[in-house]
Amino acid sequence: QVQLIESGGGLVQAGGSLRLSCAASGRSLSAYAMGWFRQAPGKEREFVSTISWTGISTVYADSVKGRFTISRNNAVNTVYLQMNSLKPEDTAVYYCASAPSQYITTNRLEYNYWGQGTQVTVSS
Repeated sequence: QVQLIESGGGLVQAGGSLRLSCAASGRSLSAYAMGWFRQAPGKEREFVSTISWTGISTVYADSVKGRFTISRNNAVNTVYLQMNSLKPEDTAVYYCASAPSQYITTNRLEYNYWGQGTQVTVSS
């Protein structure tokens, strides 16, 4: 049974920072690309960032480029999302997901394992 568990969400003022973590059990993440997505109330789940299995390749949504950084530590089976300069429009539930292969993808439909999500709220 594969489980992805996100943590690190919370309430922060605009301009602040948060670091999300996604820990996996039941599966080694080291051979798979990973992604972060988010879903705001009344909106579809959208792509935020993805990272290759080696950690060398990353892709970001334009809305977070330059503010968010995705990284991973395969030794501890964990993926991170460092979020700086947060804005109220970043408020959402953030989900991590595991891709079925080493290849990165921005398409949420291609991810086969998902966490339960962690709430991020940015106040103005």
